[in-house]
Amino acid sequence: MQASVFVGVSVDGFMARRDGALDFLPDDCEPHGYDEFMAAVDVLVIGRGTFDVVAKFAQWPYGEKRVVVLSGNPIDLSGLPPTVTQMQGEPAAIVAALDADGFRHAYVDGGITIQRFLRAGLLQKLTITRVPVLIGDGIPLFGMVPADIRLRHVATRSYPTGLVQSEYEVVS
Repeated sequence: MQASVFVGVSVDGFMARRDGALDFLPDDCEPHGYDEFMAAVDVLVIGRGTFDVVAKFAQWPYGEKRVVVLSGNPIDLSGLPPTVTQMQGEPAAIVAALDADGFRHAYVDGGITIQRFLRAGLLQKLTITRVPVLIGDGIPLFGMVPADIRLRHVATRSYPTGLVQSEYEVVS
């Protein structure tokens, strides 16, 4: 199963503020491939912190797409589509279970979740969109890694609003 990241970050590398707020991310920017990316994935794997932020949105942003929330603690999923479920465990076991269920392409989201999947060698593609803002502190996209993780640059695009998007493949 393929696992990919599609994330927006501040130029100083933060994907959210310390409290999880995403207020620095533009909500009215030009199309930059997110809709096409979402059409290509069949399951989302998100961390509990990301879920807690997204669950407060006025409307559930993922429609009926399968969403797996990772948490070792109980989560109230009432009011959400039945396609939202909870799992816990190591990234390899999660990928194996999703693969056994027939899923082929996972969108991995959430700071700790991305870091865990990256350290486990389970991400193949990273699409990182830098937003032209410095926020100074927050939840970093990347954390400590046990060894260098080699990336192959695929493409970089810039947009009129100042977004700069780079796509990488993780080299095995």
